Amino acid sequence: MPTVVLKVAYDGTEFVGMQRQPNGRTVEQVISEAIEKILGERSSVVAAGRTDAGVHARGMVVHSRLQCAPRVPQQRIANALNSALPEDVRILGVHVRDDDQFHARYDAIRRVYSYTINCCQDPLNRRYEWQVRFPFDPEVLKECSRLFIGTHDFTTFSKQNASQHSYICSVEQCEWQSLGKGRYRLEIAANRFVYGMVRALVGAMVDCARGKRSLQELADALDARDRRLASPLAPPHGLVFEAVEYPPHLGVVFHNACLCA
Repeated sequence: MPTVVLKVAYDGTEFVGMQRQPNGRTVEQVISEAIEKILGERSSVVAAGRTDAGVHARGMVVHSRLQCAPRVPQQRIANALNSALPEDVRILGVHVRDDDQFHARYDAIRRVYSYTINCCQDPLNRRYEWQVRFPFDPEVLKECSRLFIGTHDFTTFSKQNASQHSYICSVEQCEWQSLGKGRYRLEIAANRFVYGMVRALVGAMVDCARGKRSLQELADALDARDRRLASPLAPPHGLVFEAVEYPPHLGVVFHNACLCA
């Protein structure tokens, strides 16, 4: 059974999320429709991550199982799919396999997200960053981020999810960087993320940086595994799914799309 693997970028503003839902437009839905139109098969789409409404992606990976080999050559699939997709979704690369041994979600070994905040009100970037209206200490943000590196149970900093059996994640990178002119970006990488985790961490770190809670309170909240100790979630539009990595033995190499005129 052939498998088409796609690297995808999207602006999440007008979507209710990645995963197909009955209450609105989803990224999965529009990709499935494009596959059916271009490749002639109705097939489900499985993503490496389940982004919420308003969350964006630069390097999401999805897979779709087909009944037959694609009728479009691999080097033309990305551009063909893009011709059938809305402008807020683009296929960046394609990898076609002649087996069903790859799974976009379960085979992933590392995922990377970013979150951007801005002290200034910038109308041109309002969809892609949290433009905060209160003072905060960026040095405290950096101190907070170090608390989460390592293997921890992130129950406190997650949304309730009945299908989630474990909240343990190994975070290898969690770091804020200044982009200049009042803008700061968090880059966080882990083997896995639980539902709502990055937005919960950002919300808690910003609360700490504005003096609403202490660094020790944040550390105690992590250890307590109690959602009642969480801060409000950061808004979704500052969050971007940046990248996902797979074991080398799977041989996932993308044929990149040509997105320039």
